[in-house]
Amino acid sequence: MILTKKVKTIAAATIGSCLICVSAYAAGAEKTNKYAAEPINEVEFYGNPSSSISAGVSVPAGSSYLFTSGTVPPVINKDGKTVYERYGDTKTQGIGILKEIEKQLKEKGLTLADVAYLRVYVTADAAKDNKFDYQGWFDSYAQFFGTEANPVKPARSTVGVAGLVSSDWLIEIEAVAVYPKHHNQD
Repeated sequence: MILTKKVKTIAAATIGSCLICVSAYAAGAEKTNKYAAEPINEVEFYGNPSSSISAGVSVPAGSSYLFTSGTVPPVINKDGKTVYERYGDTKTQGIGILKEIEKQLKEKGLTLADVAYLRVYVTADAAKDNKFDYQGWFDSYAQFFGTEANPVKPARSTVGVAGLVSSDWLIEIEAVAVYPKHHNQD
């Protein structure tokens, strides 16, 4: 009987402690949320205003998205003898890809201003000591985003990879765009 009373006391104390911890955690969780948990009505970009990209993007509930597959650079000269002659350097390839993405978006009633996220794959450039030409990518990006014509700065990831499907490609880009709420997709 004494053992049963001790077990009951220990079990009650353990359960009571757990309830206190859960209550304290739940109370603290409300205070740590930096952003208000209220609905948004349009895509919101946030982060450091001086950065060329957004730290993140909030998208309203019920929004429709367009995801592009990895878009690769267009051929600029099929008879070119070098990668640069066929496709250009990283900057030229990035510009060609963003123009192609712009066309894809236009076919669906969107623009680059509707892009919320970009994922970019860059390969090392043999002509640049096998280094990643991130600056070439950044320069091409700067012609399309965060400009007077398109002030949108999407969230973005840029990843250095070992290779792409074609050894001539120095860059490949995926885009995610969000349809405006007033958009009729038909």
